[in-house]
Amino acid sequence: MSFSFPVSASVKSRLEKLGIHSDEDLALHLPLRWEDETHLSLIRDLKPGEPAVVQARVVDAEITYRPRRQLVATVADESGELIIRYLNFYPSQVQALQPGRLFRISGESRGGFFGLEMIHPRCQAVQPETPLPESLTPVYPTTAGLGQASLRKIVQKALDRLELEETLPAKVYEELDFPPYAEAIRQLHHPDPDILLGQLESHAHPAIRRLAFDELLAQQFSLRLARQARAEKQAPALRTNGKLVQDLRASLPFALTKAQEKSWHEISQDLGSTRPMRRLLQGDVGSGKTVVAALACLQCIESGMQAVIMAPTEILAEQHFHKLQTWFESLGVEVAWLASALGASQKKEALARIGKGEAKLAVGTHALFQKGVRFHDLGLVIVDEQHRFGVKQRLALSQKGVEPHQLMMSATPIPRTLAMSYYADLDVSTIDELPPGRKPVITKLVAEGRRDEILQRVRAVCSEGGQAYWVCPLIEESEKVDLQTAMDTHARLQSQLPKLNIGLVHGRMKNAEKQSVMSDFQAGRVHVLVSTTVIEVGVDVPNASLMVIEHAERFGLSQLHQLRGRVGRGARESVCILLYQSPLSEDARSRLRIIYESTDGFEIARQDLLLRGPGELLGSKQSGVPLLRFANPERDKDLLERAARLAPGLIKAHPEQVREHLERWLGTRQHLAFG
Repeated sequence: MSFSFPVSASVKSRLEKLGIHSDEDLALHLPLRWEDETHLSLIRDLKPGEPAVVQARVVDAEITYRPRRQLVATVADESGELIIRYLNFYPSQVQALQPGRLFRISGESRGGFFGLEMIHPRCQAVQPETPLPESLTPVYPTTAGLGQASLRKIVQKALDRLELEETLPAKVYEELDFPPYAEAIRQLHHPDPDILLGQLESHAHPAIRRLAFDELLAQQFSLRLARQARAEKQAPALRTNGKLVQDLRASLPFALTKAQEKSWHEISQDLGSTRPMRRLLQGDVGSGKTVVAALACLQCIESGMQAVIMAPTEILAEQHFHKLQTWFESLGVEVAWLASALGASQKKEALARIGKGEAKLAVGTHALFQKGVRFHDLGLVIVDEQHRFGVKQRLALSQKGVEPHQLMMSATPIPRTLAMSYYADLDVSTIDELPPGRKPVITKLVAEGRRDEILQRVRAVCSEGGQAYWVCPLIEESEKVDLQTAMDTHARLQSQLPKLNIGLVHGRMKNAEKQSVMSDFQAGRVHVLVSTTVIEVGVDVPNASLMVIEHAERFGLSQLHQLRGRVGRGARESVCILLYQSPLSEDARSRLRIIYESTDGFEIARQDLLLRGPGELLGSKQSGVPLLRFANPERDKDLLERAARLAPGLIKAHPEQVREHLERWLGTRQHLAFG
C-alpha cells in the first residue's frame, strides 16, 4: 500500500505515526471536529466564549515584555477594534502583522483589560474579494511536525484521486437511510454548513453511521474468516472415560453450580473434537472458573497429553499452582511451577520435568512461553485474565504444541455487544451465578475527610477476628511512585493502628517475600494488608471482610469491581469502602456512582463500555486487536447485530468483494491476528 502522489520521507514517516499508509487511509482519517468559517462576524457582535471569524485590518502590532514576552496586535473592521495576542510566536508572524494588511481571524473572544481579545487565533492573509469556504473546516488528528494546513492539503489530494467505489452489493444497505460511501466520506471531510455540528460530533449523522456499519462488517468478516481458517486445522481429540474428572469432583467439598456444569459440558465437548478449541470462559469474580479449568486439565491429562495454565501475575499464578497441586496430589498428577523468579536450579528441574512429560500440568507466568520451555506433548493451553496478554504471547504459548486446544478465562465479564464484535471468532461459556452462600458486598462511598471513621472501622473488624485490605492508588504509570505510595500508607497505618499487624505487598518485592506476606495474611497473622493493585485478581482470603480503596476515583470501573471481589468470600458481612478525594471529575463521579449502585459484573462492564469504549475491557494496549475507530459496539448495537447477521452469507456468496472490503478497512492492520 502506498500513496498515488509524491510524499516526502519526513511527511511519510509522520503519516505512518498516525497509521496512514495509503490514499484510502487518508480518506478514512476523519476530522476530530469541524469549525464553521463559512460566514463572517462583525467585531461588535462577538460573544465571549463563542468561536467566530472576523475580517479586519491590522492597526498596529508590537512585542511587549510585561507581564511576559508576547506579540500583541490591534485589528479593526467597520464596527470596532479587537486585540489579538500570541504568547508563543515566530518572527514570521511579527513580519506578517503589518499595519493595513487584511486578515481573516478565527478564534474565541474573551473580555480583556482593553476590551475584547483573542488569544492565539488563526490568522489568514486575504484580499477583500477572497471567497469564504463553502463547507465546515476539518480539524484532523495529527502529530508533531504535521500542521493542519499541510494535512488538509494531503487529505484533499487523496480524495481528488480516489474513486471511492462501493465494495459490497447494494442489498447490504437496503432499508438503511445511509448515503453512498463516496458521499459519506466527502460529507465528513467537508460538511455543509447547514449540518448540525452536534449531530456530527455525537455520531448520529447518517454519514458517520454508514462508516460505522462498514467498519463493523469488516470486523465481522475478519473474525469469521479466522474462525473458518481454524476449523480447517487439526487438534488432538482429548477423549477419556472421565475417571480423573469424577475422582476430583468426588473429593471437592462443594457441588458445581448449574452454570459451572453447563460451561464444563461445553468445554468437554470441544476437547473431544479434532477442531481446535478457542473458547472464552467468563464469569464474575468468585464464580468458580478455576475448578472448571481444573476439570479441563484432567480431561487432557487422562488423554495422555499435557496442559498448561498461564496467569499474568506471580501472585495469581502461584495461587493457581497451590490450589491445583492440592487438588491433583491425591489423584497422582504431577504439577510443575514455572516463573521468572525461580532460582536457576529450580527452573532447570521444572523444565526437565515438563520436557520429559513427567509434569502433566505446568502452571506459571509469561515464563512459560520463553524459548527454552519445551513440552513433551502439549494438548491444552489455558490463559487466565487473557486480556492482559498480547496476541504474540498467547500465540507463542500455543505454538509449544502441534495445535493445542485453547481456553481463555476472564473475570471481567464481556458485555454481549463486545462479545459479538471482538470475540466473534471465539466460542463463549459464561458462569453467570455465584456459588451458594456468597453474600453480596456492601459498597460505601466515603470522602477523604472521614478517614478517622475508616480507621475505627478497621480496628473494629480486626478486633472481631476479621481482616482488611487497604489498596493504594495507581497515581501514574510509575512503579516507583506506586511503591512509595504503598510504603507511606503502610508506615502511616502502623503508627495509627499500633495494636494491629500491618503487612505490605507491592510489585517490586521478591516473589519469596511477597508469598511470605500473603501466607501470613491467609493464615490470619497479618491483620491488614496494604497493597498496590497486585492483589486485583485471584487472591482468595475468606476471612478478609473489609476493603478500603484509596483514591477510588483514580481507578477504572473493571478494576474497582475486581478489587471489591477480593472480599465477600467467607461467612462475614463484607464491606468495600471507596475513599475518594474531591473535587471529582464528571467521569470519576459516573464511575463511582455505577460501582456504588451495582454489583452485577455484566452491567458494570456494559457501563464501562459506554463510558470508556472497548480499550480497557480488551486490554487494547497489548491485545494486538485493531480497535474500532468509528463504531462503538454498545452505541451502535443495531448496526452490529445487522453486520453479524449479514456477514456469513456475504463471505459465502461474495468472497472477492469481502476481500476488497477488508483491504479498505483493515489494510495494513490485517496482520494483527485476532488470537
